Order: sequence, then structure tokens, then C-alpha cells
Amino acid sequence: MYQTIKSPRLERLPSVLSRTGMGKSWIYREIAAGRFPPPVKIGRSSGWDTSAVDAWIENALISGSPPYRAQYAGHA
Repeated sequence: MYQTIKSPRLERLPSVLSRTGMGKSWIYREIAAGRFPPPVKIGRSSGWDTSAVDAWIENALISGSPPYRAQYAGHA
């Protein structure tokens, strides 16, 4: 009946690397190609929206391979 609204959360690169099982170079190459969610810049730091990384992982599990989604294009 009630929906739980999740607060937006950011995670740092080591967490993204651990969760995806990919390397730093791969992550940034995929961001540049528009196939992985870009980080959010806050001041001098940056982090990834946890829900965007969750969606990418879920898509990868469903498709059996890393998803190449146009929704991230132009956000590098």
C-alpha cells in the first residue's frame, strides 16, 4: 500500500569496481562510449548514483552481457 522512497545515494569508484567486477579503465571507456552511467560531480569529488549502477547490473544479469544502453550517451 505504501511505497518506500529511497534516498538518492552516491558511491565511490572502489565500490563501483567491486560491484561490477570491472576495472577502472573499462568503466571510464564505457562511460565515454555512453554505455555506463557517468559519475555525478560534487565539488572536487565524484560518485555514481547507486540506483543507476543497480540498473546497469540488473540489465547485465538479464541480458547475460554488459548492457549497451543509449540512455547514458552524451553524459561523459
